[in-house]
Formats: sequence, structure tokens, C-alpha cells
Amino acid sequence: MELFSPAFWLALLNVVFIDLILAGDNAIVIGLAARNLHPSVQKRAILYGTGGALLIRIVATVIVLWLLKVPWLLLVGGLLLIWIAYKLLADQGEEHSDIKAGSSLWVAVRTIVIADAAMGLDNVIAVAGAAQQHLVLVILGLLISVPIIVWGSTLFIKLINRFPWIIYLGAIVLGYTASNMITEEHRLVPFFTEHPALRILFIVLVTAGVVFAGYRKRASSNKPGGERQHSYS
Repeated sequence: MELFSPAFWLALLNVVFIDLILAGDNAIVIGLAARNLHPSVQKRAILYGTGGALLIRIVATVIVLWLLKVPWLLLVGGLLLIWIAYKLLADQGEEHSDIKAGSSLWVAVRTIVIADAAMGLDNVIAVAGAAQQHLVLVILGLLISVPIIVWGSTLFIKLINRFPWIIYLGAIVLGYTASNMITEEHRLVPFFTEHPALRILFIVLVTAGVVFAGYRKRASSNKPGGERQHSYS
């Protein structure tokens, strides 16, 4: 993929969108960790904590990019991403009651960084897949999306709650990214190159299957007597 070609910009948009879709939990962690601090200190805690989390996220994604070059790990990464796409629709959400508010600036920063690192596996795998193993795309995508997460997370969460179809669009993008990763597994490329129609059919079936399974799970949770459905955030 050539730098700044139409394909590059499309992939960058894909990376940013995926990171935003999966960033709701991270925004909650930031808010919970800094909630007890004085407003003047909160801004610094959020800025420093997010900066540290961003550096860890970049390093982790670079490691995943390298790992995806190992035989069969593209297949494993794609399967994990299918599960993440399903959970995006089906997950009931977590209350994050175990996230403690920081009593000082650096305690809050540490909480944000550690919690983000622990929760960031889905983002790392998804971004690595969407970036098509392109390091520049990874770094640019994270540099664009992380400030949006920090300053616009509340707005984005409200947008998702108001327009639930955004979540389904996110699941479609993740399903496509996952199935595309699998078809690009080095050991499987010859098969899909020889049968391009099967590659398209596989991508369509996986993407549709993720959305259908997630929708069924979401619908069953909304039935009377089912578990309470929480908005994804």
C-alpha cells in the first residue's frame, strides 16, 4: 500500500473508526480514575494518563504487527477479532466498579495507564488487522483517535446510544477486517488467490454471521425476563 494513496486514506479511516467504536470502556476508565481529583488536576491526569496509555498502545500494536508475520497467527488474530466483533454487539457491558478513583495526580495516571493496558487487547488486535500490517497507519490512526477519545468520548458515547446502528456498522467493519485477515494468512493465500469467489463468499458469510449472532444475543437479552441490556459505552 502506497503512502497517502486512496487505499491508504481508506485504511486510515477504518483504523480510526474501529478505535473509536472500541474506545467506550477506555473513556469510562479515564473518567472513573480522575473523578476525585480537583478539576485543575483532572485535566493533567487525563492528559498524562492518556499519553502513557497511547505509548503503550503503540508499542503493543507494533509487537502484534510483528507477531502477525509468524505463520498461522493472522488466522488466530482474525478468529480473535471475530469474537471481539460479536462481543461488541452481544456484551451486556461492565460497570467497572473495580476501577478506583485516584487520590493524587500520579495515582490516577497510573490507574489510567494500567487499566487501559489491561483492556486494550481488542483495540490492538483490531487496529493491527485494519492497518494491514502498516506501521505508519497504526501510529497515525492512534494519534488521531486518542485525542478524540479524551476530549470527545462523552459525545461519541451519546451518539452511539442515540443511533444504535453505529454499533452494527462497527461490527460489520470488524467482521470484514477479521475475515480479510484470515484470507491474508500466508498459508491460505494460495487457496484464496486460486478461488477469488470463495474469498468474497467467506468474507460475506463471516461478516453476516457476526452481525446475525450478535443481533440474536442482543434481542434475547432484551426480552422480558432476560438480562438487562446496558448501552455499550
